[in-house]
Amino acid sequence: MTRAIMHGCNGKMGQVITGLCKEDPDIEIVAGIDVSNHIKNEYPVYQSLWDCKEEADVIIDFASAQAADVLIDYSVQKEIPVVICTTGLSEEQIERIEAAAQKTAVLRSANMSMGINILMDLLKKAAKVLAPAGFDMEIVEKHHNQKVDAPSGTALALADSINAANDNKYTYKFDRSQVREKRTDNEIGISAVRGGTIVGEHEVIFAGEDEVIELKHTAYSKGIFGKGAISAAAKIALFKASTSPEMAAKMIPAAIKINQNQLTISHHPYNLCTGNANNDKIKRKLQ
Repeated sequence: MTRAIMHGCNGKMGQVITGLCKEDPDIEIVAGIDVSNHIKNEYPVYQSLWDCKEEADVIIDFASAQAADVLIDYSVQKEIPVVICTTGLSEEQIERIEAAAQKTAVLRSANMSMGINILMDLLKKAAKVLAPAGFDMEIVEKHHNQKVDAPSGTALALADSINAANDNKYTYKFDRSQVREKRTDNEIGISAVRGGTIVGEHEVIFAGEDEVIELKHTAYSKGIFGKGAISAAAKIALFKASTSPEMAAKMIPAAIKINQNQLTISHHPYNLCTGNANNDKIKRKLQ
């Protein structure tokens, strides 16, 4: 059985994962981390990771960007694999995560649902054809009124997928209200809507001359994100420093493959983290 620490246990996603783990005989939450203690859980809850006394095989993170630095430091020092699902991270924090992946297994994903990750793959294929044909590309994301970061990490990941298919030549436009000028050819517009209890909706628009193509994903519950995170956590917990690169490659599960991340296998230990591979690493595209 996989022993997990739930980082951000009293948040909405933390509680979703707590409920899912109760029904899963292969994983157990042995401790939770949250600054709030207003919810009674069946496992002990600490305000800081450094106070946690329980041994664990993996950390599942659905907390906040403010808590990411402690999470990174803790996972490196304890050499505990971690699944990072928090969005709104700064560039500096992302760089720290990539550095942490040199010392412990890290899987970072903006969205753990299968549908979104399939959409990313579809966007790459569409963008390779439509962008050179002169289609303008826009992304509209919608979320509930409690979400604090905008645009969503998923919207940025979708934009990155489009950009990667076109030699990263596009810039991102988040606000058109401050400048009176027509749209440029090398931009991807990203708009955010906040309201009600919308779980998550992402629409990508390819607008050409006299025709429009739209690709859309709608999440009706947070359960799809929780199931993906649990499946990834159970598998990434298997990565140990003694695992050979060949064995590590065989251990890559379908649940992680669909996240379109890159597996960077270094000599000690093995990293699941987006980033560039050095000469002494084997870099594999998960697809």
